[in-house]
Amino acid sequence: MKKRHLLAPGPTPVFPDALLAMARPILYHRGPEYEVLLGRVREGLRYLFQTKNEVLLFTSSGTGGMEGAVINTLSPGDRALVIRSGKFGERWGEICEAYGLQPQYIDVEWGRAVEPDTVAAALAADPAIKAVFATHTESSTGVLHDIEAIARIVGKTPAILVVDAIMSLGVADLPMDAWGVDIVVGGSQKGLMIPPGLAFCAVSEKAWAMVRQSRLPKFYFNFQAERKSLEKNQNTFTPAVSLVMALHESLAAIRTEGLTALFARHDRLARATRAGVRALGLELFADPPTPALTAVAAPQGIEAGAIVKTLRNVHGITISGGQAQLKGKIFRLAHLGYADESDVVLCLAALERTLSDLGYPVKLGEGVRAAQEVLAQAG
Repeated sequence: MKKRHLLAPGPTPVFPDALLAMARPILYHRGPEYEVLLGRVREGLRYLFQTKNEVLLFTSSGTGGMEGAVINTLSPGDRALVIRSGKFGERWGEICEAYGLQPQYIDVEWGRAVEPDTVAAALAADPAIKAVFATHTESSTGVLHDIEAIARIVGKTPAILVVDAIMSLGVADLPMDAWGVDIVVGGSQKGLMIPPGLAFCAVSEKAWAMVRQSRLPKFYFNFQAERKSLEKNQNTFTPAVSLVMALHESLAAIRTEGLTALFARHDRLARATRAGVRALGLELFADPPTPALTAVAAPQGIEAGAIVKTLRNVHGITISGGQAQLKGKIFRLAHLGYADESDVVLCLAALERTLSDLGYPVKLGEGVRAAQEVLAQAG
């Protein structure tokens, strides 16, 4: 028998109360019980997104929320600014191109964050830009972008700022209203601790003004229709009821923990993981790193895929390797959502054994010791 542990960037382990909720008899999505449930979920989402505005909910992957953010705010031929620093920044551009928009690109070295001044210069050079598309945590590289600084820049222009926070929602602080972010896109399968299948789009008043003028085709991901339905505690189309029931439980747990403690926990786990990795003589890939995951450069002479496979097949731990140009070069250790100190210690202990098995000179216990010291100091 081998116990399995999921420490990949998503999906992440499901919160036990959410699992139990999905096992309960399903509710009729047009009935009064579901209306009460959805009303509580709406309140919980506003708390999590730190906004007074409506948070739209769709049954889809997070990419559906991204597509919805594009097609509900822009019109054919509109110009947009896309920050590309990894696979998911690239996705913003791919969606824009699919709908006949004119994206302008800021290309950033993978593993590095965009310089906010670069965004300011691009907007000054092209006043016709209607929207800026950014990523808070680029999960393909493990980097965290300075959305607060970017929001200050975009807020001085007529453009809106749209942020993919799928990886960082409930992990890294992103106070939507306080920072002036116009659309924040989230997903259910990462920091929210439930299975994939729900996407969220929080929309500011500035963005709603653009929604009313948008002329791109839309049907399922129709923000105005969904907002109208949500105001009656309904969904426009049949929702994934069991996932909404699970979401209710995860949002309640987040509210109980509190956002300050929630973000502090993720920061603590991330700092401990980084300390453990460095103690093993390995290099961190991202600068600055996200608290959601730790991206690590594979040591010279060892292919990252071999580390991923050995952890999975020998030690029962699932992590992720690199994507696209980083395939075989990095591996990614997640520590978000339903995660605690034991996950960090377990992962580092297995990583030590894996590296030793693959011929990398490692002193067993060094990574765990360094992580434990960070965790002990944090209390």
